[in-house]
Amino acid sequence: MGMRMGRQYRPAIFAALLGAFAVSGCASGSGDYPSLAIREAERVQGTFPVEGADGAATTPAGPAPVDASTLEKAAIWLDQAKASHARFLEAVPQAQRTVANAGSGPDSTSWGSAQVALADLDSHRSDTAIALGDLDLAYVDATLSFVEREQIGQIRESVVALIGEEDDVLARLRGAMPQ
Repeated sequence: MGMRMGRQYRPAIFAALLGAFAVSGCASGSGDYPSLAIREAERVQGTFPVEGADGAATTPAGPAPVDASTLEKAAIWLDQAKASHARFLEAVPQAQRTVANAGSGPDSTSWGSAQVALADLDSHRSDTAIALGDLDLAYVDATLSFVEREQIGQIRESVVALIGEEDDVLARLRGAMPQ
């Protein structure tokens, strides 16, 4: 019976010894490992000067001027924003009257009418925001193309001011609504 058990464990013992010999080859302590320190070639050395035709160092060029078609589009978007802002301002007096007569809460018909008037103002504000979205895209495109963006930025800020005014009116009217 003792012989049988020995033969039964023989493959397992052989596999364990073979694994031990294989792993011991990976654990040598020779110390020939490369250093993990930064090598001289990996250090930042500085920048190289760009030389002009006469051999003198030149300064990098500034952004290119914005093209006329982009400015024309920006002017159109500004006009669209001003037009939607004018429609917003035209709708404000009616919305103020409707909100003032909103009743006591959501159960009244006048409260629903006030909500519709506020939604109408939101719609006009969204029209203004569409123009702002187009201006934002033009501004980002100019930035990524290394094109002057100041003129687009000024037009964009004008539209942001219009939207800010509309947001103030909407906040005031929503604050006056009964809950």
